[in-house]
Amino acid sequence: MAIDRALARPGMLTEDEARQLMMTAAASSIPTDALVSAAGRVRDTMRPFNNSNVVTYSRKVFINLVNLCRDTCSYCTYKKEPGDPLASMINPEQVLAIAEAGRRAGCTEALFVTGERPEQRYPQVRDWLRSLGHPSTVDYVAEMSELVLERTGLLPHTNAGSLTKKEMALLKDTNPSMGVMLETSSERLMGAGMAHGGAPSKHPKVRIKTLEAAGELRIPMTTGILVGIGETPDELVDSLFVIKKIHEKYGHIQEVIMQNFEPKPGTGMAHFAPAHKEYFLRAVALARLVLPVDMNIQVPPNLNPSVYGRYLDAGINDWGGISPVTIDHVNPEFPWPTIEEVRQVTESRGKKLRARLPVYPEFLDKKKGGDGGGFISERLRHYIGLLADESGLVREGEERCT
Repeated sequence: MAIDRALARPGMLTEDEARQLMMTAAASSIPTDALVSAAGRVRDTMRPFNNSNVVTYSRKVFINLVNLCRDTCSYCTYKKEPGDPLASMINPEQVLAIAEAGRRAGCTEALFVTGERPEQRYPQVRDWLRSLGHPSTVDYVAEMSELVLERTGLLPHTNAGSLTKKEMALLKDTNPSMGVMLETSSERLMGAGMAHGGAPSKHPKVRIKTLEAAGELRIPMTTGILVGIGETPDELVDSLFVIKKIHEKYGHIQEVIMQNFEPKPGTGMAHFAPAHKEYFLRAVALARLVLPVDMNIQVPPNLNPSVYGRYLDAGINDWGGISPVTIDHVNPEFPWPTIEEVRQVTESRGKKLRARLPVYPEFLDKKKGGDGGGFISERLRHYIGLLADESGLVREGEERCT
């Protein structure tokens, strides 16, 4: 059986075997509970880093730098238009105030999120950037990353969409890690009326190019899949294997987020059904069985408020960023649980919750990187050393429960 082979050689499933496992329980000889159990065993017995009993999260502030965007995704409420009272174009003083509030609350990550190249669509953004002395959003992100790192010690982690190699090189000196969601490898979903029909930057080839450029630059990357946006099970499997193959080439994908689609009012997909619970659970378990065991798997708890403990059973080892200071600006409809609530759920599954930095501990190993060079510069190691213990996680004395 494919599930036995997955346990015997985790991360080595073929695509055909993965497709068999992704079939619904009604169509498969493998019950969902058996798939979930196998994924949990892989996480508990075969992961090479830290303690398999540890589940991590990143204590962060969410800096919503500019939420105008040139793209229009059919499921998104993050994007705003000029004149919208919720439109965000924040100045350096506001950025620093958010970061300082995070520092006081014990945060270690400053998550910078922007819309996709809004200056290409909106003259208001071009004028705003010009008034701040910047030709582009990415150039402004670079300055704000430097400001936050120097003034607060929080570690920047930028998610600004599909970036070029030159743009990521600009951010590498201040960002120990970055993120871009693949979401799906399906070009079919770029069609009219589909999830990404109005979002050229979401074309899989564009996202893959960004991930590959980050690999060439040795930047630890977070990526992920948005499950339930109209993909077929075979397309979901293909997405996992695209991520796997990129990581096998460059060794730089630190984390894969498995995010379930939830319809939001006022969007083009408002009347679509949410990702089916069993389909998503099988997808999470399959991610653990398909992807290399050194890759971290995350499910955001705020998108699964009553059932997120179940995903620990399915092999995840991380909850992602949780903020005691700021809301989730991408999913404001879904507030984060408190860190204490997440701790209780984690401990109820026999695991220990630990805070991590935006960059995972395994990427702090100077030997990781192929030819003797690591992923993290000596400059960033200085700031990381102020926050991390010998394991690479946040020193336990620095963690707070809120």
